[in-house]
This record gives sequence, C-alpha cells and structure tokens, in this order.
Amino acid sequence: MARAWQHPFLNIFRHFRVDEWKRSSKEGDVAVVTDKVLKSTVYRIQGSVSASNYIQLPRTSSQSLGLTGRYLYVLFRPLPTKHFVIHLDVFTEDGQVIRVSFSNLFKEFKSSATWLQFPFIFQARTSDRGVAPPGTRWTCLQLDLCDILLVYLSRRYGHLKSVRLCASLLVRNLYTSDLCFDPAVTITEARRAKLSVTPIPREMAFPVPKGESWHDHYVHIRFPSGLLKTSGKIQKDSSPPEAVFLGSAPQLVYPMAFSKLVQDSMSPVAQIPTAPCQAPSVPRLLPEVSLSNKHLKEYSVGDLCTHGRDSSTWVQATDVHTVVCGGHVLAHKSAGVPVALQNAGSYKHFLPDPILRLKGVIGFGGHSTKWALWTKDGAAVVYPCHAIIVVLSVDTGEQRFFLGHTDKVSALALDRSNSLLASAQAQPPSMVRLWDFQTGACLSLFQSPMHTVCSLSFSGSGTLLCSVGKDRHGRTVVVVWSTDQVDAGGEVGVVAKVHTDFDIQTFRIAYFDETRMASCGRGSVRLWRLRGGSLRSCPVDLGEHCVLELTDLAFAQSPDSCQVPSSCTLYVCSRSGHILEIDHQCMAVLCTRRLLPTRTSGGPLPQKQSPGLGSGIAISSLSVSSTACAVGSEDGYLRVWPLDFSSVLLEAEHDGPVSAVCMSPDGLRVLSTTFLGHLGFLDIPSQEYMVLVRSHMASVLAFSMERSRGQLATVSLDHTLRIWDLATLRQLYDFQSSEEAPCAVAFHPIWPTFFCGFSSGAVRSFSLENARVLVEHTRHRGAITSLIVSPDGSFLFSSCSRGSLIQYDCAVPQCRILRVAANVVCQDARPNPNTLAVSGDSRLLAFVGPSKCMVTVMESASLGELLRVDVSTLDLTGSHLGLAVAICFDPASPDHLLVSMSSNKIVALDTTSGRTVRELSSVRPVACSSLALSENSRFLLMATGRAIKVWDYLTPTDPGYQVYIGHSEPVQAVAFTPDQQQVLSVGDAIFLWDVLAAPERQVSVLDHIYLSLPLVLPPTPCLFLSDRSQPRPPSAHEAGLDMGHLKDPVASGFPRQEVPVPSQTSPPLLGICATPLKDSSGTFTSDEEGQCEESHGTKGFAQAPRPSVLVGGAGDGAQGTVWGYRGLLVSPQHHNQPSAQNIRKGRAWPTIRPDSYKHFTARYKTSKPAKNVFFPPTGGEQLHLKAVVGYNGNGRANMVWRPETGFFAYTCGRLVVVEDLHSGAQQHWLGHPEEISTLALSHDAQVLASASCCGSGASCCQIRIWDIPRGSCQKLLSHHDSAVQALAFSPDDELLVTLGDYSDRTLALWSTDTYELLSSTHLSEPVHGVAFSPWDTGELTCVGTGAVTFWLLQQHGADSSLQVYRHPVPEEVGVAELTSLCYGAAPLLYCGSCSGQVCVWDTSTGRCFLAWEADDGEIGVLLCSGSRLVSGSNTRRLRLWAVGAVPELRRKGSGARSSSVFMEHELTLDGAVVSASFDSSMDIGVAGSTAGTLWYISWAKGTSTRLVSGHRGKVNEVVFSPSESHCATCGEDGSVRVWSLARMELVIQFQVLNQSCLCLAWSPPSCGRPEQQKVVAGYSDGTLRVFSISQTAMELKMHPHQTALTAIAFSTDGQTILSGDKDGLVVVSRPCTGMSLRMLTDHQGAPISTIQSTSKEYGALGVEGTDLWLAASGDQRVSIWVSDWSRDHCELLDWLSFPAPVTLETPGIPPPSLAAFCPWDQALLICVGLGAHKEVLFYSLRQKQVVVKTPLPFFAMSLSLSVGTRLMAIGFAECMVRLLDCVSGTTQDFAGHDDSVHLCRFTPSAKLLFTAAHNEVLVWEVMSH
Repeated sequence: MARAWQHPFLNIFRHFRVDEWKRSSKEGDVAVVTDKVLKSTVYRIQGSVSASNYIQLPRTSSQSLGLTGRYLYVLFRPLPTKHFVIHLDVFTEDGQVIRVSFSNLFKEFKSSATWLQFPFIFQARTSDRGVAPPGTRWTCLQLDLCDILLVYLSRRYGHLKSVRLCASLLVRNLYTSDLCFDPAVTITEARRAKLSVTPIPREMAFPVPKGESWHDHYVHIRFPSGLLKTSGKIQKDSSPPEAVFLGSAPQLVYPMAFSKLVQDSMSPVAQIPTAPCQAPSVPRLLPEVSLSNKHLKEYSVGDLCTHGRDSSTWVQATDVHTVVCGGHVLAHKSAGVPVALQNAGSYKHFLPDPILRLKGVIGFGGHSTKWALWTKDGAAVVYPCHAIIVVLSVDTGEQRFFLGHTDKVSALALDRSNSLLASAQAQPPSMVRLWDFQTGACLSLFQSPMHTVCSLSFSGSGTLLCSVGKDRHGRTVVVVWSTDQVDAGGEVGVVAKVHTDFDIQTFRIAYFDETRMASCGRGSVRLWRLRGGSLRSCPVDLGEHCVLELTDLAFAQSPDSCQVPSSCTLYVCSRSGHILEIDHQCMAVLCTRRLLPTRTSGGPLPQKQSPGLGSGIAISSLSVSSTACAVGSEDGYLRVWPLDFSSVLLEAEHDGPVSAVCMSPDGLRVLSTTFLGHLGFLDIPSQEYMVLVRSHMASVLAFSMERSRGQLATVSLDHTLRIWDLATLRQLYDFQSSEEAPCAVAFHPIWPTFFCGFSSGAVRSFSLENARVLVEHTRHRGAITSLIVSPDGSFLFSSCSRGSLIQYDCAVPQCRILRVAANVVCQDARPNPNTLAVSGDSRLLAFVGPSKCMVTVMESASLGELLRVDVSTLDLTGSHLGLAVAICFDPASPDHLLVSMSSNKIVALDTTSGRTVRELSSVRPVACSSLALSENSRFLLMATGRAIKVWDYLTPTDPGYQVYIGHSEPVQAVAFTPDQQQVLSVGDAIFLWDVLAAPERQVSVLDHIYLSLPLVLPPTPCLFLSDRSQPRPPSAHEAGLDMGHLKDPVASGFPRQEVPVPSQTSPPLLGICATPLKDSSGTFTSDEEGQCEESHGTKGFAQAPRPSVLVGGAGDGAQGTVWGYRGLLVSPQHHNQPSAQNIRKGRAWPTIRPDSYKHFTARYKTSKPAKNVFFPPTGGEQLHLKAVVGYNGNGRANMVWRPETGFFAYTCGRLVVVEDLHSGAQQHWLGHPEEISTLALSHDAQVLASASCCGSGASCCQIRIWDIPRGSCQKLLSHHDSAVQALAFSPDDELLVTLGDYSDRTLALWSTDTYELLSSTHLSEPVHGVAFSPWDTGELTCVGTGAVTFWLLQQHGADSSLQVYRHPVPEEVGVAELTSLCYGAAPLLYCGSCSGQVCVWDTSTGRCFLAWEADDGEIGVLLCSGSRLVSGSNTRRLRLWAVGAVPELRRKGSGARSSSVFMEHELTLDGAVVSASFDSSMDIGVAGSTAGTLWYISWAKGTSTRLVSGHRGKVNEVVFSPSESHCATCGEDGSVRVWSLARMELVIQFQVLNQSCLCLAWSPPSCGRPEQQKVVAGYSDGTLRVFSISQTAMELKMHPHQTALTAIAFSTDGQTILSGDKDGLVVVSRPCTGMSLRMLTDHQGAPISTIQSTSKEYGALGVEGTDLWLAASGDQRVSIWVSDWSRDHCELLDWLSFPAPVTLETPGIPPPSLAAFCPWDQALLICVGLGAHKEVLFYSLRQKQVVVKTPLPFFAMSLSLSVGTRLMAIGFAECMVRLLDCVSGTTQDFAGHDDSVHLCRFTPSAKLLFTAAHNEVLVWEVMSH
C-alpha cells in the first residue's frame, strides 16, 4: 500500500512543490524561463562550475524522497557547448546508499561499491565527446533504477533518496513510475492503432506539431537497455551482473542522427552490449534482441543480427559461457562449438573466432565432492569442477565440458538412458539446467524455488526430476519437476512441491517405480509417494536407531532388471557405522549391521547392535549393485562387501575421508571421491585402483611452467604445492606444509629445480631429480608475494608483504643472495604473482612499489633504479586514485611495460622515457589482476574478475577482443605455455585452453643461423665431447624431448649436438693464432654464433650449458682433436655482407647489463623530439643560443681537451659544447637526435667524433664526424643499434673504432678517408673499453670479463681481416672485470678493474706481470704519460701515480712487486669520475664527474676548481635579481644556486640535504636596497626558507604546509609570501614575523602550478587593492585575487574553470595549468594548458571572457612573457621552444633540448631567455630586443 499513492506515476516537482523551495533547494544560477519549443515554463540551471549551480530534492541530505517507482523519467535539455551533471542517490534493499551519476564530463564508465559514473556521449558522425553540441533537443531520459543497481552492483533497488540536477541544462520535470512508457506514443494514438505499448501520459508528453513525427523533434534514451527479460519463472534479480555486460563500457549515447527504428526498440527485450566503435543511429545504449520462450528466430534491430538457436542459452546471460569480441558475443555450447551473435556493422575483430577453446581442466568439486557419476556404459565419469561439468573418459583421459554455470555446481543427476543431465548451481536463488548429454546442448534453464539445491535425482525413465534443498528460511523443500517435454522444446513444469521440517541428506527416486521415492537424514528414513499431483511421505519406524545420523541410501539392484517393488530392499548407512536394510513395502527395518574399527574374522556382526555401543566407522556413502555393496567411510577406506556383509571382498585406502562412492552399471568398477578432492575408481576384476583426478581444495594463487619437461607447478591456499604434467594433466608431485602456506613458485629455465616462497618468508629451492630441498633462505620477514626468474636463468627475485626485494644468483643450483632492498616493493599481504616482471632480454626488472600507485623499473643485474612512474597520474579524470594491479613486459618490445590499473585500464609504458605509448580500457567492473603477452605480442591475455579477455594486441587502434568465462572465482593468473600453443588460467581450478590460431613463432638468431647466416668454421671440425668425470647432458630421450625441440637450444635447455654446416658464401676469414691449452679437462660445445666456451658440470645435476663459443683448430690440427685457444675467434662482418643488425636482434642469449658504471645508460626521458617542425631561416632567428649551463655527467668519456691547441669540448644533452676557456665564449653543435654518450678527438685536433644513443624512433644510434675548424658536421654514421660505449682514433688518424655497449656488443672499424665500414664484429660478451696502440696503427686492445683481447688488423688489398688474441687475467690477480685501459711506455698496457686494481701487461708477450690495489672501487678512467698514471674511480677519487719504475719491473717477470709504484696525489671530487684529459706532463687537466661538474685539476697546487657546473637533477625554477646582475636556480637535488648573469659562473650555493627544492622567488625591487635582496625557496617537505644573498645565509625557515610546495611568489612590496602546495592549499605568510596570515582552500584537491603577483592601481578593475595575484591548479582552474596585505584584505576577483584536454600529445604527461598576467595589459590574463585544445587563451578581466585564441602545435609545458617586446616563449614536451610575437602573430621554433622544455623565463629586461629541460639550462639572446 505504501506504493499505491505513487501509481501510475508521480510528478516529483509538483509533489515536492519545487517552486516554493521549501522541500527542495537551489544554489547558484537557477531561474524559471519559458521555453519556446515546449511552450511552458522550465528551470534553467547554468554556471561555469556545475557543483555550484544546481537544484536538489529534498532540501537536506538527512531527508529522503522515498520514491519507489522503478523508472525515473528526466525531461531535460542539455545547454549547447556546456557540461551537465545529474546525481541520483538510491537506497538499496539492504540500506546501502548508492550514488548514480550521469554527465558529459565523464570520459568513461567508473564504478565503486557506492558510486556509479556513466558518461553521457553526444554521438555525432565524428563521435565527439565532451560538451553538448549546438542543436541539442529536449530529451526524455528513462532510467531503470532497478536494473542499474542489479546489473552493475548486484544490489536490489529500494527507493530513490535524492536527486541533484547540476548546470548546465534546462529541466521541465521529473517523474517516477513502475510503468515503462513510450514517450513517442500518446494515449489517443495507442487506442486508435491498438498498440501493445504503454503510452506516455498527457502530463508528461512533449508537444508535437500536427502531422510531424515525435522523433524529428525530441530524443528518447532508455538506460540500461540491456536487461534480460524472461518468462515468469525467471526473476530479474537472479542475474549476477558479471556476465551481462561483457562488451564495451556502459555509456549513454546521445544520437545526432535520428531514426524511427526507436519505435520498434521499446518492447521487452534482452540486450547484448556492442563495441564502442559502433555508432548506432537509435537513441539507446545497447542494441536489442527480442527473446521467445522456445527458440530464437533471426531478428534484426539496428546493426545487430542474431542467428537462431536454443533460447535457453540466452534466457540467463549469467549462466552462459560467453565470448565477446569487441561487440561480438559468442555463447559456447557445452560441446565447445560456439554459436555466434554477430554484429553486421563495421567493428574490428580477429580470427579465428573464438580464439580459445577449453581443452582440459584440473580440478574436482568446488561446492561439494560427493557428486561423481558413471555413464551407462561405464566408459566415462561425470563430475563437477566448480562451475563446469566435466565428462572424463577413464581410458583415454579426454575431457568434454558442459559450460554455462556461473557459480559452483551443487548437485548433479544423470538419467539411466544417458539422455538428460541435470545440474544446479549453488548461488542463491539456485538455477537448474537440463542438458542433452549426448550433444552438450542446454535444453532448459529454470530457477528453483529453493535457496540452494543440495540433491538431484532422476526417475528411471528420465521424465521426473526431483530436487531437494533449503529455502531462505532454512526449511527443507522437495520439488518434483516434469521433464518429458524438454526434448520437444517445452518447458519444465512443477509437478509437486513440499516443505518439510525434517532433515534430508539423500533423496532417491526408485528406478522400478517413478512414483516412489526414499529419503534419509538425521533420525529419519521416509518413503515418498507421488500421486495426483501431490507428494506425500511417511516415516519408517527405526526403533532404537531413530537417533542415528543417516548419510546415504540406495535401492538394491535386480540382476534381471525385472524386480518388483515387493522384493526390493533399501540400504541406508549412518555416520556411526550402521547399515540398515529396510523393506520399503512394509516400511520396516529388516536387519541392522555395524562396521567397527577392529574387525573379527567373521566380519561385522549381523545381529542387532546397540547404537551407543562403541565407536563405529563413520560411513559417508554407499552404493549397491546386484551382487555387492560398496561403502565409503571417513577413515579413508573404500570397502566392497557382498550383500550379506559376511566379509570384505576388496578395500582401498585413500589419503583422506571418502565422501561418495558409486558403482558402475555393470558392477565391475567402483567410483570414489574424497574430501581432499581426489577422484578415482577401483576395478574389481583386476583389483587395481586408478586415480583419475587430483585437485587443489582451495584457490590456486600462482603457477609456473617448465619448458623442457612440460611441467606445471601450482601453489594454493590449501597449503600444498603440486607439480603437474601438462600433457596428461596428471599430478606428479605433491609438497605439503601444515605450518606455512606456499605463496609463490617459479621454475628455473635451465636447471631441473624450482623455487617456492612461503608465508613464513622462506624461499626454498627444490630439486626435481631427487625431490629434496637444495637451499633455504630466510631473509624475508613477511610472506612471499611474488617470485620470478630471469629468462636467462641468472637471477631470482623475490618480494614479500613487508616490501623487501631480494636478488639471488641462481646461475648455479645452490643459489645465493646477492642484494637485499628494503621498502621498495608495495607492501601487500596478498600474494600476487604479477607484481614482479623481468623483461624478455633479462635486462630490466619491474615491480609495483614502493606504493601501490608507483611502478619502478630497475636494472636486473645491479638493481639500479632506472625509472619510477606514478601511475595515479595516468588517469587524472578518475574519481579514485589509480593503483597498479599487475605488470608484464612486452616480449617483442622489451622496453615496453604493460601496467594494469585499478581504474580498469591497461597502459603500456616506455621504460626508456616513462611515457604512455598505448592504452587499453577494460569494460569489466573488476581491474585486470593478471597480464600475459604472447611471444610475438599478437595476443594479450587479461584476467578480469572471473573472466579472461583476449585482445588482438597488434592492432594499434581499436583492437578487437574476446571474453571467456567459466571460472566461478576470480582468476588469479593467466599465461601462455612455452610453446605458445595453449593458455593457462588458474583460480578456483586450473584451466588449459587451446589457442586455435597459435601465435607465429618468433625467429631467433638460431633460426637465422640455420637458414642463412654464413659461419666461419675452423678447418678442424668441432666435436661434442663429454668429460667422463662430469655428468653429461641428458639425451633427447632422457630429457623427454622430441628432436623438434632440440632445434631451439633456448627451448630445450641443452646445446645443439651437431655443428652447423657453413654456407657456400662466407665472409672474409679471420686469421687464427692458437696454442694448445695445457691440462684442459673441460667440455666444449659448438654454438651457432661461431664461438666457444669451456663448460663445467656440477655434481648432482645435469649439464646446463651457457652461451658457448666456437673453438677452432689450426689448419694442421689432427682430425678429431679438440684444441683450446688463448685466442678468441670471432666473425667479422664485411660491409657488403648481410646486416649484422638483423642477426643481433634475434640473438638467442639475452644480454645482462654488467655491474660496471663504465657503461653508458641514457637518462630516462618523458618526451621525444617533435617531427615536422619548421625552424626559422638562417639569419632570421629572433633567438640565438648564447650559453649552455651544465655538463652531462651521465655520459662517459664525453669531454675532450687538447692543451696545446686549447680545444675544449663537452656534451650537454644532445648538444656538443665547444668552449673557449679564456673568454668563456661557446659554440654549440646541434644535430644529434638523442643524448650524446661519448666523444673522441683526433690526434691532430681537426676532427671530433660524437655518438648518441638510439632513440625510440630510430633503428641505429648516430655517430657524427665534426670538422673542428669549420664547426660543422661532415659525416653521419650509423651502425650500432643501442648505444656507443667508446670511440677512438688510430695514432695516424686513419682509422676510427666504435664500440657498442653491452646490449649491442659490436666492434666496428671505419676508414677516416671515406668513413666506410671496414669491419664489424659481434662480440660474445660485453667489452668495457677499447684503445689503439700508440706504436702500431693496426693494433687495438679491448678489456672485458677476465681477459684482455688484442686485435691485429691485416690488410689484403681492399679486404680487411682481424687476427685476435685473448689473454686471460692470471688467477693470482683475482679480478673478474677489466673496466678501463691506457697505454704507457712501450710495450706497457695499464688496465683498471672493477675491484680497484691496476694490472700492467707486457703487450709483446701478452702477459700480466704486475698488479696493485689502486682504489677501493671500480676504476673507470686511466690516463698515462711518461712516468705518471692518473686513475679515476666511482669512489669519487682522482689519484696520481708514479709508475716510472714499472718498465724496470717488467724485466723481473713474475718477481715484480708493486712496492715501487706509489701515489703522489689524491683529490676527491663530487661524483664518480667519468671523463678526464691531462697535458703531456700530467700536471694539469680537466676531469668530469657524474654530478655534472667539470673540474680543473692542478696536481702542483693540489687543487680542483669548478670549470662547468650544473644541477645534478631537474631544474625547477629560474629567477632573476631586479638589476639582472644575478640569477638563481633551484633543483631536485635540493640546492639553490646563485649565478653571475654576465659569465654564468656559480657564485653561491645553498644546499638542503634529503629534500627537493621545487619553487623559488626573488624579492621584488620594492623590497629595499640591493644588499637586502633575498630569495625564498619552497621544498618537498612543506617548508619554505628565506636566504639572504648578501649574507649568504638562511634567514628564516617556516613550515606552513604539510605537503610539498609547488609554487611561491612575493607580494609586490616584498613583505608577504604566497605559497601553494601539492594538495591545492594556498598560504599567505609574513617573513618578518614568521607567521601565516591566511589559508585559502579554494583549489584544494589539485596541485598549485602557478602563483604570480603584480601591482595594480588601487581602484582598477572596479575593486580596491594594491596587489593583483593569481593561482592556477592542475584541475584546470585559475583564481584571480585582489589584495591589500597591509590591511589584511583579500578578495576573489574572478574564477576560471576549463575542461581537461581530451587527448594528450605525449600520453601520460598532462600539461600543466599555466597562467600569467600580461605585462603590457594588466587586465589581460594569458593561459596555456587550460581547456580541451592546444592553444593560448587571452582572457579579459574586464569583459570576463576569452577574447583571443592562438593555436599551438602541442600542449604547452612552460610559458614566459617579455615586458617591452611583447614576445611570448612557450616550451613543449616535444623538446622545442616557440617564440610568439603577440603583435604580428608570427612564430619561430627552436630546438636544442634533449627533454621536455618545462621551464621558460625571460629576464626582466627581456634581453635573455632561459629555458630548461631536466638539468639542462640554455641561455638564449633575444635578437629582436
């Protein structure tokens, strides 16, 4: 009755008297106007801020509307070019308040437990989103509140609590009703045409001109349009939402093209979502498909076409195993054959369709382990596995599936003819399915009246189905259904239904009479009779056994199947061990037997036993055949007895209690199940027991796959770790631990071992060969959350719940800990296998941490941090903070990292720059918890909730996808199998899917070698030999591999056993100089790269080879003899041979960055240079680059100085800076597209070579040859594909050698005459340095891992070859890595090592005769001249050594001692030494450090003087003194530096440790005399500090903020400081008192990006005040204030709010919100980064509107305005600066920076312009000044 007054509809505005504003409220600009279209009064709500202009019903939040109508009708019209928001607060039945919001401000659907946000899309031909377009029409928005809550939150609608209508829109009225009205049909039209629709009431109708169509004037949007309508038996609230919307994210589409099809779309329909790429012309969210009760015929609505099929598949969408491909939905029949629901429109999908097919399932039970049935022929077993029903062939192991349930199956029944299968799912209210057992088709789906069905039973003919369960009140319900019409397409009808109060454990229909049934339970056995549509029962008198807990019953079977009811016996068992024989005709107990633990020779006594006598064996199940009775008991035994129970015929012991038994129809096999998830059968004739299925009994947390053996390891919450055979799905091993739970697991890619992490924090290594623990590590203090092994098998990484990360050396079975990092990984108590990831080349390690919103990328070898990305900034439009959920690397692009976010997005990050290169939006309401990419990156797997999504990842835009459901619990992890032919998903069970279109196998370097690579082989063939003293590698048969696997050593884990035959065309051969290796006992294996290596076995383990090298013999070597060499044979590639680049990119053995600081690593950037930018013509530039402030300490050997000529050059970013040390004048050579890594100067100082790293858009890095006298580039070279490690000219300057880094590993030799490539050699291992011999032009030397390599160039006409000698470091020296080298007096070579030693070599004999400890760290720089040697290391030390006695020591041989070498001087710099150059006497020189400083070194004075200095980190601000004599900068390194503006020399430095200085301001001229000048700096800890320039001291420290300061400014009088922080708080402080005067929270929630203050006349702009200041925040808002601080007056003058940009030029980097007062017009405000477009906005404070818009090529990152010249400088993320003349409108672009230009500042006189990108500061001279 409470709803009667609201029927048939309710006028909300009239009922609550909105016009009186007593029961409702209004805020802001709300007015009553007359609308010309409707010819009635409406409410207009407008304003720039939606949240400040609204109508709210009811008046206060404590009140409630209490409206129960299912539909809410909103009659409104969006205002053109504006945004609007509609908020609804809805009460659910359980009292939860849910906010449902609709707005065109929203870009995508978002949901939480209490909030649903739906985007309102204005869909024109271009599908533009955002503001309402011109020509919007009055709209009838029909919201089905019941369906919205049900579909998206699984909640039931209670009533409407409140409504808030926010600007900007016109609203006529709101209505609620339980009726679904058609607004286009009036009552008169409906009566006249006799339409079967509900017409709109006259009061709600829009006026339509006579003779015209309603749809030509108005819009009707019904949302959601996707609810499934079924027959009366199916209730709408029985649909879990998870499988309803599987397509695109929900959104309201406002059509701009109208169609009359809408008239046909309003019938009760079931709707399937479409892909977002579709553009339906009808005004609805989703296309609609009509349903019938029987079979679907072909319908067509809009662009959707459905093909006829069984209606039961679509009756309940949540019970369908569904595949979605973009807008493409597939519903699997249980036989696995998909029936497609196809969209005929132009959506994108990929073939085949479906791409996955379920092949196998590992698991049993889920809800119960008692259901397992035989087929009638006894050849197969039917059992549930959570939400899937499996038919398993006991002979072949093949599986067949019945797919459709979305929750765990609670009961099963199979009729005697095997034609019908019945199943019920556990989720209340329970759904029951009837299947055609032979075809797998679902014949019927209906809802049971029970809360949960616990038992199903078929009659003998299969025409009756009986179900038993509990209702909502816990009462037992028995329902009998009629199934005789199902085969003909009919419905299942209820024959009888009974509620009882007694307990029923088992219910059976008698096979001989389908009207008779029997049940048993606690203390009762009842016999039932179905007669006349009623079901009645009567109890069996149990006498003294009425207290027994009866568990199961079975009717005795007749051998001839002709048994009559009078002779049939009923067997009933109990938990106390009793077995009762009951005559069902007489309803009396015939005999009672009891099974006792200790049996006598006669078996159990047949006489009556007292129920309380002793403790019997608890019987859980029994099954009876014509000759025997099988009994399963809780003691774990399955026993087979004769029917007289005289003695046990057979028994089988199980690992746990037996839960059910079932005898096959022929009585020869007994099926048994256990509570531990085991399923098997006892074969009575052979007396053998066979286990069919083993399973985890709880959710599977993680898994790992082993490549060569085809094994799978899983860990589960049931405290077990199991090893499975993927081919047979059988369990191989089972490791259990009762005290600690396994949490993570990982196989080693080479060794037969695996690693497991436990909840105790322990990490253990297990051997698969002897099933024992090899090693245990207990360094973690929290539960292990993730384990991962690098693909090359070198490192193991583990993380724990307390945030620690540990790196292990697992190259050997006894793995050891290398590094421990605390508090770096996200602290999460839940195991997550996807929070750690290693790139395919084993170079990078990524993880989620230190917080859930951060993703960190490290070098996997050194754990050096390379990148840290705050993923919460990647989704600024979301209502919640974006968190990282899972990560994985792209196998095809190792520099791309995929991150799954809690905002249901997948973003691909470039680990080089940190920018977002791609974004995928998941439409499911659950974030993707696991990611996996196929090896060729064709398919992307995503685990979202209980579904698996497969994306066509290679499609760059709008990729297609398919969704697969079948899991009943959230999927924990997904992955491709190593052969890429299958997919694994784990959660409630283990699913194995076939990939129907297997990804194409990537061609590795091994395949290149097999197919086309010409090899250099020695005349003597290499043999595969085994040392008998070491275990040999297993053969293919022993390893369980076929020969096909042996073609890929990476896949098989073993070296190839045949030497490849060289092709007919070979490159130029190398000369070979070899000597036999004495006492060699190693085993040599051949490798495709033509190199060899000695390999040693490890006791107890099979041989696991490493990257091998080819050993060749001299031409006269004996056939079959293996020769060892001190010389390393490598294969150079001539310049006319196939490109080595193609070979290197596919090499099989991934490279690991050496643990050496000597190797260059490009700084990770967030931007890339712009393309197609037009720079001003030569001579017409308005800017001239005057100076560069800073030196790139990230480079290596990137400074050169020649004292005799005075030439001095260094690098800064991608610039080569040539500086005159006397005058300070600079030249700037621009040309490199990326950061420069190294420099080399020719000996005649006429040529400079520079090399830059390889950018994201280039295939090779650049080497530029500069003509020094002309200052121009004369040649451009490219050969290396990653970075150049070193450059060197030969002594005669005829040759140039270029050395690639550890990833490239290429040594190239060039002729400086023509700069043609003479030779290119791919190295087997990274090389750290190279140098030419000063005595022999044709000799050069390389240093690397444990050896020195000498190369001799041999010229043969036009061809060149290299003769190679490799000399290992003597064991006595004990160094592993040689990192630097230089030549001394002939014939000496000095080499520095990673351990700080200096080794001296005699190049004439190739021996090391002297070594001494020169430093504590790695030596990266060595220089020698005469008797002096300079060493520089990563300990920041620069040392001068006297080595004059070394030539004499060379003659002493091994008896030489290092005591004759002594250190003369030592200097400590501010960072690791990366470059150095000294004069010939080694008295003076220049050294560069990683801190970005170049030092002038004078050994005579023992001093170091700064030559070039810059910030070590990002420069955040540049400010100038009023007189322009000085400028100040601040940076991330926590320093404030004051510079002399004339020579850009550092004058003062203020340093704050462990903080970043983020903003800076210089006191204005009105502050006082020059000697009183001050700067104020804001820091990351929320403090601000005032520094005195004259006193060079800090005057004041204040702490007005709790978070980092982001902007700061002085007032015009210099007596007040305005500061803004990261949280949007603006604080006004007085430095003279140290007090905060005012705190403004208007911008709270978004960081303050700009604060600027300027003076104004007191009464200007119509307000009183002397200061005009503004604050801009990151949420696109700007506030303008007028203040008079002397009177403590502050007033808001204007407030600007702009929409956020729709698309970003640089993904993941939102442009800052920047605003500045125009210097030449005080009332003009200039803004960039505000609004949806790339433009400069000129806003008039007088006119209150934007007066001028100037387009920009990109979003601006920085802005500065000059005073007199009316110039505007704009910096972009595309590494360029634009100079805009605001008078003429002309623009000029300038390049020079290597990163995003985040800072532009004109000096007060506008003579100079400072621009900054990271730590590079460029000073430009304004030529037009």
